[in-house]
Amino acid sequence: MASTDEQFTQAANDWDLETLYADLASAKGKRLTPVEKLHLRGLLCGYSPSEIAERLGKNPKGVETDLCATLYRYVKSLVDKCDEKIENWRNITEWLDDAGYKTQPPFQSNCVPVDLLGKIANVRIEKDKITIEIDLRPENLQMPASLSSKALQEDLNNNNHKGM
Repeated sequence: MASTDEQFTQAANDWDLETLYADLASAKGKRLTPVEKLHLRGLLCGYSPSEIAERLGKNPKGVETDLCATLYRYVKSLVDKCDEKIENWRNITEWLDDAGYKTQPPFQSNCVPVDLLGKIANVRIEKDKITIEIDLRPENLQMPASLSSKALQEDLNNNNHKGM
């Protein structure tokens, strides 16, 4: 059987687990146990308490009771929902998402690939930063013949190239 650190690992792809663990530990008053972290990751992966129990070979009522006595209380305290009733286990992930613990998906661009060459106007190197200024005035631009000006104009009109 996999160790508790190796189960429900996909939660790390969508959630800031380290910050969440630390903040929940503050709400609890001490560090989360490995089982609490495991159950939390299961919830964050979208598994119900009974699905978590099934995957872990545990009693579903035991996992539900454990969640109610531990994680649910810590999350309610963390997101200031102590007076609210948890209608559904999904409330936990919704509240944590609303509180900003879900990481943003990687930037997805629907830009048209453009080979656009401009004249480099200035290059500055300062400490740990390189600044390259490009002169994009029409007389300094070159576009490959394979790219139609209509496609470029549509791309620019869709605001896919900020700052041009």
